[in-house]
Amino acid sequence: MHEILDPWKNPVTYAVPFFFLCIAIELAALKWLDHDDNLTGYLAKDARASILMGLGSLVSSVLVKIMMFVAYVGIWAYVAPWHVPMTWWGVLLSVLAVDFAYYWNHRFVHRARVGWAAHQAHHSSEYMNFATALRQKWNPWFEFVFFLPLPFVGISPMSLYVAFAINLIYQFFVHTETIRTLPRPIELIFNTPSHHRVHHGSDPIYLDKNYAGILIVWDRLFGTFQPELFQPRYGLTYQVGTYNLIKLQYGDYAALLRDVRGAACWRDRIGYLFRPPGWQPGAQLDGVPAGAGSGPGRPAGGLGDVAGAWGTSRALGARAGRPRSGRGRR
Repeated sequence: MHEILDPWKNPVTYAVPFFFLCIAIELAALKWLDHDDNLTGYLAKDARASILMGLGSLVSSVLVKIMMFVAYVGIWAYVAPWHVPMTWWGVLLSVLAVDFAYYWNHRFVHRARVGWAAHQAHHSSEYMNFATALRQKWNPWFEFVFFLPLPFVGISPMSLYVAFAINLIYQFFVHTETIRTLPRPIELIFNTPSHHRVHHGSDPIYLDKNYAGILIVWDRLFGTFQPELFQPRYGLTYQVGTYNLIKLQYGDYAALLRDVRGAACWRDRIGYLFRPPGWQPGAQLDGVPAGAGSGPGRPAGGLGDVAGAWGTSRALGARAGRPRSGRGRR
């Protein structure tokens, strides 16, 4: 258990120096190599906020890890009908299972406001670079639920832990504009920078698409895939206007609490929690934004979408006329 909980035993921790090296290489490429002038690049205070949020997540997730570890060990040891061995194929199976569970967890936190309140922190940057990859949430509450089935089918907590670290490290490399597209077979099967730029876009056609961690095939199978047709506008559907880490991480929770407390009935309270951000009482599922509320305006919908019932989400309100050059946009 000590190895699971100690941040210094986390494979992601040991990848951090390599992450910083990649950021330095990307900065050098943006400065000295030919590239599209419309790339968003870096803004120092935005990158600083992203890096601090990433470092903070290594510590803030310890409590959730304790809860997950205790529950998963008990299930794996006493309930699972068999145990997947720590062989090459066992690790590969664990990586695939974790990636599948990640897809559904990721889809949920986009489609239910209580999940989005945590996840929006990762999407709050208007820049797409390796520093943005480190802009992690401090509140991974729902991961416990979506990864819970894995120990039931014999995947050990240690295998899950290693597979999840592999998933996160892989995702670091899809947060960039310096790589346009990769060979078609790779684009067909794997999550790539092109696919993930779409996921971070706030343009109407890009909203709530490409939830993949490693394999884009999940999006292709479950109807959430969108190819990159033009350069996205990154960030939320409204400008955050702050680099305060506490506001970035918990500001949406405060807004959610206000809406829940002010709701007229329990049905509306549940709606505020589990419908998409922007849902308002009486909203219709007609593909039109239900109202901005306290968060980004998005169409009505909710948990049924996680099972595939509904499609699009986060608001049609893309910021009009926002400059495309990343340097000095603020």
